[in-house]
Formats: sequence, C-alpha cells, structure tokens
Amino acid sequence: MAQDSATRPTAFLSYSHADQTRVRQLADALESAGVTVWWDTLIEGGAEFAKSVEVALARCDAVIVAWSQVSISSNWVLDEASQGRDQRKLVPVSLDGTMPPLGFRQFLTVDLSDWQGEVTSPRIAAIVRGIDSVLGRAPAQPPSHGMLHSPAARPSGNRFSRRTLLLAGAGAVAAGAAGLSAWRAIRGSSTPDPAAGNSVAVLPFKNLSGDRSQDYFSDGLSEELRSTLARNLKLRVMAQASASKFRDRADDAVTIAAKLGVAYLLDGSVRKSGDIARVTADLIDGRTGFSRWSQTFDRALHDIFAVQSEIASTVASALAAEMAPDPGAPRGAAGELAAAGGTRNPAAYDAYLRGRALYDLSVDEASERAALAQFDAAIAADPNYAPAHAARARSLTAIANQYGRAGETAAMYQAAIESAERAIALAPQLADAYSTLGFTHFQARLDARAAREPFERSRELGAGEATVLARYAQYCARTGRDAEATDAMRRALQLDKLNPLIHRAAGSIEFAARRYAASIPPGRQALAMNPRMSRVHAAIGDALVMLGKLAEAREEYIAEPAHGFGLAGLAVVEQKLGRIDAARKAYDEMLQTEGDRMLYQQAQVLAQWGQTDAAMRCLQRALENGDSGLVYARNDPFLDPLRGDPRLAQLLSSMGFA
Repeated sequence: MAQDSATRPTAFLSYSHADQTRVRQLADALESAGVTVWWDTLIEGGAEFAKSVEVALARCDAVIVAWSQVSISSNWVLDEASQGRDQRKLVPVSLDGTMPPLGFRQFLTVDLSDWQGEVTSPRIAAIVRGIDSVLGRAPAQPPSHGMLHSPAARPSGNRFSRRTLLLAGAGAVAAGAAGLSAWRAIRGSSTPDPAAGNSVAVLPFKNLSGDRSQDYFSDGLSEELRSTLARNLKLRVMAQASASKFRDRADDAVTIAAKLGVAYLLDGSVRKSGDIARVTADLIDGRTGFSRWSQTFDRALHDIFAVQSEIASTVASALAAEMAPDPGAPRGAAGELAAAGGTRNPAAYDAYLRGRALYDLSVDEASERAALAQFDAAIAADPNYAPAHAARARSLTAIANQYGRAGETAAMYQAAIESAERAIALAPQLADAYSTLGFTHFQARLDARAAREPFERSRELGAGEATVLARYAQYCARTGRDAEATDAMRRALQLDKLNPLIHRAAGSIEFAARRYAASIPPGRQALAMNPRMSRVHAAIGDALVMLGKLAEAREEYIAEPAHGFGLAGLAVVEQKLGRIDAARKAYDEMLQTEGDRMLYQQAQVLAQWGQTDAAMRCLQRALENGDSGLVYARNDPFLDPLRGDPRLAQLLSSMGFA
C-alpha cells in the first residue's frame, strides 16, 4: 500500500550503469512498496552532476547499494557506499550474488540474484525493513534466511558465517503446579522479549592477530565490555556463557539474536600489536541483521579501560535513543558505566585476562592454581586493581572448595574474604566483589548472617549480572526467602538462557521451596545442554523421591556421574524400596570412596534411615570440618526426621539461620 508522501522514506540508489535495466526494475518495485527512490536518471538536464549526487546522498534516509560483478569496481559506487556506511544508513543488495568488496562484507546483504522483478517479493519487503531499521523503526518481522546472504558463504547455500556477517575487519568500518507450568512461571517468558529493545548480547570479539595464543585478550576484552555494559541497569545484557555459544557458529545475525532472545548484538574484533590495540565494535540490529553503529578505536593498552567505557557509553546511548528502557529494571547510581577499579598498567591487565582464561577452563587443580598465580601477578603490577582482587577471592574459594587439603582451607577462605573486602574498598560499585564476599561467608565460613549484607549489596549493584543474581537467588532459597529467590532466578534465566549451570541452579531454587515437580524441568533442560553435567541426575532423583516415584528416582541416581551423590541417593531409595542390603552396600561404598568429604550426605542417609543420633553426629562433624553441604540444612527435606531435635535447631542457629 502506498504511503503518504510526507511519511515515505527516501532512498538513494547507487549502482553501475551497466546494471541500469535491472536497477530500473528495483527502483519501480521500491516505489510501489512505498519508498521514494532517487537515482541518477532523475538529475535534471544541465544540472551539475556531482553536486546533485552529493545533495541527494546527504538528504536521503537510506543508501541502497546495488552490488554486482561490475559495480564492485566502480569508484563512484564505492564512494557512495562509503558515505552511506559512514552515515550509518547503508542498505546493501546483491544483483547477481557477487560478494561485496572489502570494507562492506560485515553488512547483511539482500540477495536479488533470483528475483524476477515482483513487487510483492519477500526480498523487496526485506529491503524496506532494512530502510526501516536505519530509520529506527521496528520491523514487523525479520526477513527469512532465504532472502538474505553473504556471498562468501554461497557454497553452503543461504547460510553464512558469523565472521562474514558480523565481524568488522580492522580498518573496514567507518569511524571506526506442578511441573512444567510452575517452571514456566519462574522463567516468566522463555527469553527476553526482542521487542523490549534494551536487550543486547556481546559476542566474543574476534582475535585478528593471527596468533591463537592471543585469544585470551580478545575474549577477555569482550567479557570486560559486557560487564561494563551490564552496570547500566537500564540495559538487559545477555551473560557471557550464553553469548559464547556462538563463537564459531555459522548462524547469521538474525538467527543468533533470536536464539539468545535479544534485540541487538554487539560484535567486534581486536588486533594487538605491541602495546597498541585496534578494537572494532559493531552494533547490529537483531531483527534485520543490519549494522546500526560501528567504530574503530586505536589505543595504547594502558587506555584499554577507557576504550571499554567509551564503547559501552556509545552503545548505551545508541540503544537509549532508539528504545524504551525496561520498566522493570532497577534504578540507581549502580547504572553508571565507569569501569570501576580498573588499571592503566598493561602488564596488570594482561595478567588479569590470562588468569580469567585459566579460571574459566576450570579443568583441574593445576589450571586453578595457575589462574591464581596470574591474579597475584596482576595485583603485584597494580595493587589497586580491584577486579584482580575480586578474581583472586573467587579463585581462592574455588581451590579451597574443590582441592583444599586438611589444615589449609581455613587460611584460604580467610584470604579470599580479605581479597574480596580489598576489592570492595577499591571499587565500592563492583557487584561481583560483594557477591564473592557473600558466597565465601556462606559456603566457606558457613555464616549465613555475615553473608546477608554483601549479598544484598550485590543484588542492588548487579541487577544485570546473571552469575551475581544466581548466587543471590540460591542464598535466598537456603535462608527461606522464596519470593526474592524466585525473582532473582527469573532474571538470571533471562540474562543467561543458554547456560546449563543457571538452569541447574533454577532447579535447586524450586526444590528448596519444596516445589518438587517444578524442580525437574530445569534439571532436564540443563542435561539437554550438557548431558555430562554433575549433580543434576541426583537432584532430579531427590525430587522424584519426594514425589514417591522411587523406581524412577533409582534410575536417576544410577545415571549420576558424580558417583558419591549417586550412591547417597541409592542408599535412601533402596531402603525405601525394601532392599536393605542394597541400601547398605551403597552407603558403605560412599564411605569407602568419599570418606569425610561427604559428611553431610551421610547425615541425610542416616536421617532417612531413622538413625537420629548417628545423623546428628555426622552433622556436628560436618560443621567442624566446614562441609559446605550444610548450607542446605535449613530446608532440606531429607533432614525432616531431625526437625524436632533441639540439637539441629542449635546447629542451624550457630550458622546464622533465623
């Protein structure tokens, strides 16, 4: 339907005269679709050609560049395309499937190679949506993949690589209940609403140095940028774990945005040479695949935090100018974008990023201790580097929890608390430091009371951080604050929908509230994402026991890869099934293989067997040993046979449980 002339968008059509017949069809189709098209056949006789082109380019709403085998060699077309790109209003098409020239391959291109001139073609609609996108209008629906292409990917059909579509090469861009119903209730919607345009995912930046050993730097920079953006509480920023799923995927921008449930993607690349880094960032509309903003920064490494803040501020401003903020987002000073507690020391920053890469591996004790060594090196280079102190605290806690030896864990936990407190003193707005401090008090020191204040502060400051929210949610669940736990977990799921750890945590929130049927679907989702994830089968088995589905629970315990947790569950379920010998065998095997590392689980089994005194003795020993399983004790249904025992009430009180 034709639009009123006052509201019709105007498009400058750049092309090679060798393609004039084909382009005339395109111009006619666009006019019929409601676009006013300017192309050089409209220049009046005697008019100064170059001046007319310049005026038309400046005044148009969009620049449609018709790439072809001929036009990619035209200096006129290249100049016009460059101006459209620089003005952020480029809408490229390919007349014959030709790949755009270097500098223009990161933009989504509408493929007209098999278009027959129909006005009603979806390809014409895709071009109109591209024009709407550069004008800031929300398109009715994204174009289907068959009508969009990046010619570099043509050998694999209409699919194209993320690198071709999304990455801007160095110097290539301008200016640089039950059950399922209850589970759905906690999730709200399964994804952030793409129409809520404050949602963005930061994809892993591409390392263009040619040296894979430098991947840690580009990965770390993109994650630091994501963290900086997430401090703006008006934005909904997808968490690292979910966004990283698309590091090497061949999906196009529209597909990636749809899978993540975000309106925008921020992608980029890094080329590091000596102490200079070239950072290219590109903000892409997830509904259309077209770039909305791009910029290249050449900076010395000691200015890298300034680059993060500059990119984050520019992106946030671009989003704020185009979209309504999330009405449910928290408000407050925590939304400031400054990279709190950063460093201007290149050696400190480099060591910190190396440590993060090692910490994220989380494969064995050697990698954990190597990460700690890098964080220590970062602090040695810059003692006032707050994120390095916070990372050191997390690293110490992880090592103590997983690999701590008798006699050393208490000192490691104390060192972790001191590091987190130092990070907070240096950067009072650093949410992850508060979250780490709360986690260490609760899980390591078994002090629920001391953990509350830092956890509350982390929730206030870290409303955009999925990991911070998940830790807070689990703390609230264990301390009987179900409403706060459910709300925080719902938001964590929105921010990190593809992370199986978050889904596993969501199941534990439901179990703690004794919504046993509702705890099972998030566990199944976690296993669908990572079939080898530990403690999920056992958690599902626990829920099935509480639902009285003992045979099904037994199968889950058998499938549990964390052998000790599976044995504890079998010891309970076999006894309930009347298989006393099998129950005793499972318990004895747990004692033999796990020993005092699973004192809390021993207490669960003994409580279910009705051996109250033996169960309480195990709980007391667990407290003396600092067994982190005790954080579950307040609302663990497996300990219900002990609820009337004053010894349990005293133990819980000593841990700070109300």
